[in-house]
Amino acid sequence: MGTTRRISAVVLAAGLGVGTLGACSDSDSGSDAAGGSGDSKTVTLVSHDSFAASKSVLADFQKTTGYKLRVLKDGDAGQAVNKAILTKDHPQGDVFFGVDNTLLSRALDNGLFQTYEAKGAGQVKAQYRVDQDKNRVTPIDTGSICVNYDKKYFTGHKIQPPRTYADLAKPAYKNLLVTENAATSSPGLGFLLGSAAQYGDNGWQTYWKKLKANGVKVVDSWEQAYNTEFSGSAGGKKAKGDRPLVVSYASSPPSEAIYADPQPAQAPTGVSSGTCFQQTEYAGLLSNAHNTKGGKAFLDFLITKKFQDDMPLNMFVDPVVNGAQPPASYRKYAVQVTDPHTMAPSRIADHRDDWVDSWTALVLK
Repeated sequence: MGTTRRISAVVLAAGLGVGTLGACSDSDSGSDAAGGSGDSKTVTLVSHDSFAASKSVLADFQKTTGYKLRVLKDGDAGQAVNKAILTKDHPQGDVFFGVDNTLLSRALDNGLFQTYEAKGAGQVKAQYRVDQDKNRVTPIDTGSICVNYDKKYFTGHKIQPPRTYADLAKPAYKNLLVTENAATSSPGLGFLLGSAAQYGDNGWQTYWKKLKANGVKVVDSWEQAYNTEFSGSAGGKKAKGDRPLVVSYASSPPSEAIYADPQPAQAPTGVSSGTCFQQTEYAGLLSNAHNTKGGKAFLDFLITKKFQDDMPLNMFVDPVVNGAQPPASYRKYAVQVTDPHTMAPSRIADHRDDWVDSWTALVLK
């Protein structure tokens, strides 16, 4: 999810693009950064910037399997997937985490992953499982891409926060919304797909014409949108962001609240629940991975209850395995989205690239 949901995470360096790879090691810094793991006892994970896990959980992986984990982070999910496809013949690592349902068909069609059914895959809830005939990816987490709003702004201006897609195009919300580029960012793409699910194959373009006329601002990444442009985030306050509406996640409010000092009684940000699109993230064993055995062990680990229970407070996503659930502190601030927009993977595959091209011509030119 690309992108990132943890507000306290390190943000993108200035100018980070598809050709730049940031490295972060949780347990080993001596591996060869190119071409996967440098030895048979190191597993290299390639991911977007949001991957995070407790040190104790990663230590448990090493203790139980004997493998060290090296993590390479490559910006927003859209950037990371594109880079992984470009380097698939000589992959940067062994496992890729963070391709979501908006980009999954692109990864599969380009042969990014090899077949492997993770141990314990039967415990993954049925609604999140895809590609079961080939088992090239394993569902890891789920959540919703939604418009978030700055509660303080809307209290001070005495207007109600928007609730639906249609509200965002009304004059009352002119010049208030910032979203991510649908061509470069998975939340930006998710917001586009949500509008297509709401308005249909043709109606979404009319809707985006209205948004453009209403002053929607488009930036390249979630980090820029949330931490720089949005007035309601910790990063936004430092950067004096002036947009009180941002495309983010339903889990962003608990992230803001849990990491505040002191913790507030309520989260400072809210969710416009009528603007949500469900997102599920997957991981897979990269084609041409150097350490396939270690990669399989890590995929197995990602769907253990230990890792699944650990995710909500590190990546602010919901688990997909039966019996795992977010802790009480997360549930206290979380917004329950009961009916997010969804779209069949086949429909996304059939229309995504054409819709993104049309969106780019309509909104950015």
